[in-house]
Amino acid sequence: MKLTPKTYHVKSFGCQMNVYDGERMAELMAAQGMTAAADAESADLVVLNTCHIREKATEKVFSDIGRLRKHGQDPMIAVAGCVAQAEGEEIIRRAKVDVVVGPQAYHNLPALVAQAASGARAVDTDMPVASKFGVLPARRKTGPSAFLTVQEGCDKFCTYCVVPYTRGAEVSRPFAAIVDEAKSLVDAGAREITLLGQNVNAWDDDAGTGLHGLIRALDRIEGLHRIRYTTSHPNDMRDGLIRAHAEVEKLMPFLHLPVQAGNDRILKAMNRSHTRDSYLRILDRVRAARPDIALSGDFIVGFPGETEAEFADTLSLVDAVGYAQCFSFKYSPRPGTPAAEMDGAVPAEVMDDRLQRLQAALNRDQAAFNAATVGRSCTVLIERKGKLPGQMLGKSPWLQSVHLLTDAQIGDLVEVEIVQAGPNSLAGVTKVKAAA
Repeated sequence: MKLTPKTYHVKSFGCQMNVYDGERMAELMAAQGMTAAADAESADLVVLNTCHIREKATEKVFSDIGRLRKHGQDPMIAVAGCVAQAEGEEIIRRAKVDVVVGPQAYHNLPALVAQAASGARAVDTDMPVASKFGVLPARRKTGPSAFLTVQEGCDKFCTYCVVPYTRGAEVSRPFAAIVDEAKSLVDAGAREITLLGQNVNAWDDDAGTGLHGLIRALDRIEGLHRIRYTTSHPNDMRDGLIRAHAEVEKLMPFLHLPVQAGNDRILKAMNRSHTRDSYLRILDRVRAARPDIALSGDFIVGFPGETEAEFADTLSLVDAVGYAQCFSFKYSPRPGTPAAEMDGAVPAEVMDDRLQRLQAALNRDQAAFNAATVGRSCTVLIERKGKLPGQMLGKSPWLQSVHLLTDAQIGDLVEVEIVQAGPNSLAGVTKVKAAA
């Protein structure tokens, strides 16, 4: 039997949705009267909020558990998130953990912690998506930029991806609940809200509002200055959402729209519902609606059977788009996915070479996009202090990091002229505060 924990620490891995889930679990613990610890080593309860997208995710969990058990430490350990959902039985078999909870059941974390304190291992990997959000506590004080999950799960079944198995089917949260949470976040200090979903632009309700309608509703919230959304699927990039980029001033000029590959045969093998041409035509429509939009995407190199010529198609697509930012990865087989059983494994050294060439092209385009920002004036949302005295850091409308010397405070929106560009950030000088 363990003592009921009085302090907690949540460590989240992976995507923004995991960050959101981690914040909500922290709020659950705080609502139970627990206090946040500065780090895992000083906490009575450590929640490892895991991601299962990349290879060896499970081994990283065991490594973290091992570190926490060193030097006689014996905190209560809860493994949460997608690794818990996919590998729960293996975790229980191999590791000394107290709680295993999946991403759709973490609202039960307080009860599971109480069960573990009584001496019993507590496991919950059910998927009652509809009930989770209804029992979470009200949003507490937040930073100037906040995440808000509006959609979970995926029905696309890309052959390389575990999300449909760890997060379940696509489910949209109710319109009124999202608007209420957005208002609570603004009341708690948020100036910018990023709407989250595995396929966020698939969000809809019985009234057929669509994500564009939800964005227009949030646009009417007083005190909210910026709206973003991620991650989108090309199949759900509808006309109304594209028009919103032209018509809703608070909707920032940034779109993360993963393509994964530039060759149609590979896209079909991945079970992506778009082609190279249909993807590029979507981007043309978005740019027509919002010419200054920054585009972002995801790429996988070395998918089973990918030839050098097919990889060259990916490089040529990158050249055609000119991404402002991008994420790129080597193919990683995930147990239980169709791609893991496919023939034609690409040798590791070939994947390494292709990833280096792809990232060189993406870094080139990101540097070019940043350089083109020099001389522009834009509004920057101040998010935190920098390393130098008087230095503050914030985000441009195009999601670039901007550092400047200013007396502005965290949460201020300031008008800035961009004077210098690096590969990963911009330098600006303050012109005038845009909004208090």
